[in-house]
Amino acid sequence: MTYGKLLGAGLCAAALLGASARAQTPPAANLTLAREILGELIAINTVHDQGTLPAAEAIQKRMLAAGFASTDVTVLTIPGHPTQGQVLVRLRAKAAKAKPVLWISHLDVVEAKREDWTVEPFALTEKDGWLYGRGVQDMKGEIAALLAGLIRAKREGFIPARDMIFAFTSDEESGDANGVEWLLKAQRPLVDAALVINSDGGGGSLRGDQRLSYGVQTSEKVYVTFQLEATNKGGHSSIPEPDNAIYRLAKGLARIEGFKFPVVTTPTTRGYFATAAALESGQATADMLAVSKQPTDLAAAERLSATPARNARLRTTCVATGLSGGHAENALPQRARAVIQCRMMPTDSEAEVRAKLVEVLADQRIAVSVISPAAPARDSPYDAALMARFTKVVQGMWPSVPVAPHMDLGATDSLYTRAVGMPSYAVGAIWGDIDDNRAHGRDERISTKAFSEAVEFDYRLIKSVAAAR
Repeated sequence: MTYGKLLGAGLCAAALLGASARAQTPPAANLTLAREILGELIAINTVHDQGTLPAAEAIQKRMLAAGFASTDVTVLTIPGHPTQGQVLVRLRAKAAKAKPVLWISHLDVVEAKREDWTVEPFALTEKDGWLYGRGVQDMKGEIAALLAGLIRAKREGFIPARDMIFAFTSDEESGDANGVEWLLKAQRPLVDAALVINSDGGGGSLRGDQRLSYGVQTSEKVYVTFQLEATNKGGHSSIPEPDNAIYRLAKGLARIEGFKFPVVTTPTTRGYFATAAALESGQATADMLAVSKQPTDLAAAERLSATPARNARLRTTCVATGLSGGHAENALPQRARAVIQCRMMPTDSEAEVRAKLVEVLADQRIAVSVISPAAPARDSPYDAALMARFTKVVQGMWPSVPVAPHMDLGATDSLYTRAVGMPSYAVGAIWGDIDDNRAHGRDERISTKAFSEAVEFDYRLIKSVAAAR
């Protein structure tokens, strides 16, 4: 799920960069190809219940037509999940001496209901300079740009210094058939790599036509979902009892609402705030500089925390996302449940967060259980040489745009590759407006200009990363 476009959500309009240099666009034929690929992928409904196999097979067909050998384009389904397809595409080096680079992208999308949209969600629609459709932002637009760049490089006869493996996978958004997780566990030789690039995170942030900054995701918050449950013997509603499961749960939820986890910074978030400070002014600049250093200035952190996106970068957060209770309108509730989703800082653990929730609830009669366990992974190391390559590509397209390490607020498939020790960096190609993020939402869209630039950006990025030895 693409949260990288939230990078600059805490930046002030008064401090916007005026990076107005015109980015280069791809050759017309390559852009046409990218639009064709995007239209084809949007038309394939890849929500969990439908599966990703048709999309994987469509990519396989295109890559074979582009000249890839059949042995270098592999479609796999997960045992027990025949509709969840993965496709692996390998761009081979002449004589690879170094381990490959693995690129990961997910084919699945979240549900979209026609009655909620002003356009057909599973058809690509262009209107007023925008491209609409479920997945254009998260993340079929990124995939189409990447595939077009890869096909262009292949047709030009480009040969990388080491093999490049492009994996397009299932169930990143929901479901129990995550393709990246399965490939690492069951097909590790096919995807074993020294470096992982993820198109589903990081990236550039806009406000209107103004470019703010570009983030390279070296870290992400990890989610864990808990259930809170209060139970009671119940009874007839005509005789209210002093102990009511719904009231008891509600009081516990109010205590969670009022609680803040302690401020935590990491090398990645300190680097982010140091860069973001230059785009602000006044107290915000001073506070960002203060939290970019150690020890953390807690007063500065609290002032920054008044903005939700900044608060989320400074601490673990837990929020109620679901509520149910009672079984009949004329009966006292025998059960009340709430769903609490927490987004943990990389330094926290599931056990620590659960223990804190139990402490804050202060009611042993409210049971706390795990619905979706955490899959934590450490930050990827800061690689100066790799960051220099990323910066050169970004600033070659958009001069003067600052490039900085970045912690995504949501989870991506990088958590699986990081967990097995593969350094992973998310570098999204499509710039997004921080005030108009529609991923997972109604009328999801990207601008035609941003998509065109992404096609050229991914082509350059492929060649840059492929040249590293």
